[in-house]
Amino acid sequence: MSEALKKIQIGEYEALPINTGIFGLDGGAMFGTVPKVLWEKSNPADPQNRIAMEARALLLKGPQRKILVDCGIGTAFNLKYGEKLGPKFAEIYAVNSEKDSLVKSLKANGLDPKDITHVVLTHLHFDHCGGGVSEDNGKLVPTFPRAKYFVQKANLENARKPNLREKASYFSANFEPLVEAGVLELVEGDKENLLPGISVHVSNGHTRGHQMVQVSDGKTTLLYCGDLVPTASHVRLPWVMGYDLNPLLLMEEKSRFLGPAADKGWYLFFEHDPYRAFGQVERNGQDFKAI
Repeated sequence: MSEALKKIQIGEYEALPINTGIFGLDGGAMFGTVPKVLWEKSNPADPQNRIAMEARALLLKGPQRKILVDCGIGTAFNLKYGEKLGPKFAEIYAVNSEKDSLVKSLKANGLDPKDITHVVLTHLHFDHCGGGVSEDNGKLVPTFPRAKYFVQKANLENARKPNLREKASYFSANFEPLVEAGVLELVEGDKENLLPGISVHVSNGHTRGHQMVQVSDGKTTLLYCGDLVPTASHVRLPWVMGYDLNPLLLMEEKSRFLGPAADKGWYLFFEHDPYRAFGQVERNGQDFKAI
């Protein structure tokens, strides 16, 4: 990542990447029908065919608000809590937070969990929301005690009654403690100015009720893609994940957002790309490519 793109100023907010740790997912699942001979050039796999993935949050640091978009896997998986898998979970997903963790990265930016005022969750899959809860004397509690959390109502409903294909991605231990604490606010559909300068846009191709976060001051725009475009490699329209529930819908949604991103010079934020956080795209015929 170039020096110029380690942070972006957008209105009152300083936009900063918050690395929460590396984990691994099967490369074939991450790239669907794309042949390995193509995707392994940019995303080399380990002996178990897992590629390195960052669980990267976005910090929007303003004078009145300190906002996080997503919060990684977290550390509560080390507990044998409900349906969570304990240490086996970390082994399966090659979780490694020795170098980076949510709290370490926040401290590197002069912040403590109690400084966070808002958390916007793209969706409730474990790698996006797990860091939102922490263990305190054997109980799971909100990691950010003063923060209000936002998620789409449709996604919470989906998480509580997941289909068989997604059941392994949703853990009630990651979100029910937020509900019990009364800090989870439900959003219904696209929302302009959810917070000053911050809007959310729903996309359903990956999972029902997934929301992307757009930050704009009228001149500079940043789109936190979530799992619509998890890595820079996925800006290609046909490069969709095996995890996506509706690939054709996802391709339509990518085109709808990447079009203005290319034409207007938006910045994109890649949550899962281990090599870079920020990027831009340009048109490439009927497709797109990362710059």
